[in-house]
Amino acid sequence: MKALIFAAGKGTRLKPFTDHHPKALAKVNGIPLLERNITYLKNFGIRDFVINVHHFGNQIVDFLKQNDNFGCKIEISDESEELLETGGGLIFARKFLDHGEDFLIMNADILTDINITDFVEYHKKIKDFATLAVSDRESSRKLLFNDDLVLRGWLNVQTGEQRLAEFNKGFKPLAFSGVHCINPVIFEKIKRTGKFSVMEEYLDLMQTEHIHGFVHNSVLIDVGRPESVTEAEKYFK
Repeated sequence: MKALIFAAGKGTRLKPFTDHHPKALAKVNGIPLLERNITYLKNFGIRDFVINVHHFGNQIVDFLKQNDNFGCKIEISDESEELLETGGGLIFARKFLDHGEDFLIMNADILTDINITDFVEYHKKIKDFATLAVSDRESSRKLLFNDDLVLRGWLNVQTGEQRLAEFNKGFKPLAFSGVHCINPVIFEKIKRTGKFSVMEEYLDLMQTEHIHGFVHNSVLIDVGRPESVTEAEKYFK
């Protein structure tokens, strides 16, 4: 199975580090996030990667070369001309991913110990084109799921704004974990082009398609701010 790691973002919340480096090379206990996530996915047998780059992308390319790609096959989806966000980045990387096989997507700045084998098995069993890892944790934005764990909405916890596929019948609010399992048929379903968030597309597609959540109780830290690096270092040695 291939994995697409989103490593293109500017990481503005991680300033001043990201004034001179990509956030994917921010270190937790001395080990860059990108290296940690490659190693994490390798532990589940994944050795075929696509990594998108934009902000100081040359540093990521050099880092991978210096480490012989960590013994993996790694292809670079180069967004140096324009940062395309998660949806646009997925479409831009289509040539590396649209080969009939399911693939994973993961944000470079997420650290977790989700059991990827269980996640992929769940995805294959329900046969959706997209399965989203989610958990019951604090977050300013939540995805809303029905009793069958089918995506039915989105909630901004702070403002109360909602987007719903139907009347909210006591939907369960869960936080997205930045890890997706995808079937390439998604490339036929996505309507947007250019720069856009893949979550916007999911919220459109939930009107007509089944997108399931995979609930996990694993550690998950969004290493987006300097204080979250300190938090991550408690769990990831």
